[in-house]
Amino acid sequence: MDKAFEILNTEVVYQGFFRLEKYRLKHVLYAGGWSEELDRELFRRGNCVAVLLYDPDRDAVVLIEQFRVGAILRPEPAWLLEIVAGAIEEGETPEEVAYRESREEAGCDVKDMILIKEFYTTPGGSSEWISLFCGRVDSRDIGGIHGLDHEQEDILVRAVSFDEAYALMDQGEINSGIPIIAIQWLALNRQKLRKRWLGE
Repeated sequence: MDKAFEILNTEVVYQGFFRLEKYRLKHVLYAGGWSEELDRELFRRGNCVAVLLYDPDRDAVVLIEQFRVGAILRPEPAWLLEIVAGAIEEGETPEEVAYRESREEAGCDVKDMILIKEFYTTPGGSSEWISLFCGRVDSRDIGGIHGLDHEQEDILVRAVSFDEAYALMDQGEINSGIPIIAIQWLALNRQKLRKRWLGE
């Protein structure tokens, strides 16, 4: 099967903090031939990074908490436990953004950084492509309120043990996809990571 598609028309239906585009398109079918013409909206989020900040000396994870408009329709509070993340601006590499966002959102200077994985978050309607990293930090003095005033960020930062972070995820207190992926990755790779960074 030749996996092909054709964009017939594109329209920008909203441009604000984010951008929403409407596409008319068609694509080939597994059974052969082409689909009917489809109308689909695409949320243009751009490329982003996320960073799991981990202190191997203390076996601790840095979590952030902030208000999220995407969570306002559910009965639970709209303040989510997450990991550091941010958008890649023009001319920046994912690694540069990972270091920058770690300082801006959590006050953390990353000593070493490894790429965990790159993936789409919600490709059914969003273009967002995430580069997920794990950064080595010293968590001893981590905490407080961080973020940039001109971006209206209000971010509460704290360091917790790996066991507590995993329990928060397991109990549903962490309910956003990217930190769930990151913490599960750490659960699977923690010993290998500690060996790399501590020589254990």
